[in-house]
Amino acid sequence: MFLGYNWVVMKVGLEYSDPWPFTALRTTLGAVALFIVLIVLRRPLGPRRPLATMLLGLLQTTGMIGLLMWALETGAAGRVSALVYTMPFWSLMLGRAFLGERMQGLHWFAAGLSLAGLVLVLDPLHLGGSLLSKALAIASGISWAASAVVARWMNRQGPSDVINLTAWQMLYGSVPLIVIAVLVPARPIKWSGQFIAALAYNVIPATAISWVLWLFVLQVLPAGIAGISTLATPVIGIVSAVIQLGERVSPMEAAGMACILAALLVLVVPGLPRRGKNSSQKQEE
Repeated sequence: MFLGYNWVVMKVGLEYSDPWPFTALRTTLGAVALFIVLIVLRRPLGPRRPLATMLLGLLQTTGMIGLLMWALETGAAGRVSALVYTMPFWSLMLGRAFLGERMQGLHWFAAGLSLAGLVLVLDPLHLGGSLLSKALAIASGISWAASAVVARWMNRQGPSDVINLTAWQMLYGSVPLIVIAVLVPARPIKWSGQFIAALAYNVIPATAISWVLWLFVLQVLPAGIAGISTLATPVIGIVSAVIQLGERVSPMEAAGMACILAALLVLVVPGLPRRGKNSSQKQEE
């Protein structure tokens, strides 16, 4: 939900700042916030697997967020940026190739529904924008999918503190973004109440909290299934834009959102009776 609404918030923030400075501030301050949480909770501050965590940060923070912002900078429309949500389908392939993760019957049905929904939402015949921006957005999705595979592999090596892992991967991934922000010419940031509010939202809910929750999900779900769950994000983004920015939803987009929501229900609902049964058994015991 946080990431879905953030499409609206980012539009506000980018009115006052170029993409690279905004992104560097977002990820760096997000990492700082998580380190403060670790200190308050008195948890270990050092990285447990530095090299693997660095790879995760380069893929998840530098690659996913950086490539997405580059796509925006080259003139891509907001809907083109949503091409990053081809990530679930890349994660299905990468998860099977590198982790041996396989999907079962209903999972394939959900994947098909979500793919149809994503195509309808994006309306690829009318995306607009440059070929480069589209390629960058898709590359962002591939980088995100690869980071999910790395996170799943790290989980197999042993449990990790998800807050510590998120903080360090974000810090590692922020370093290249800071360098780019310094080297690439940009207009001065216009500090205002709206910009500070947009930045605060990006730092805390949309980055620090969202990435902690994402890495937690990857501890309990296969990369492909976790990826499909993220398809609720563009739906939330579109609905938020309608409510706050007055944008219109076409019949095709509405049909796409319905398909995505149906896919999420296919993933969630079959597990509910089983969870209820397990809860009842525990109470009886």
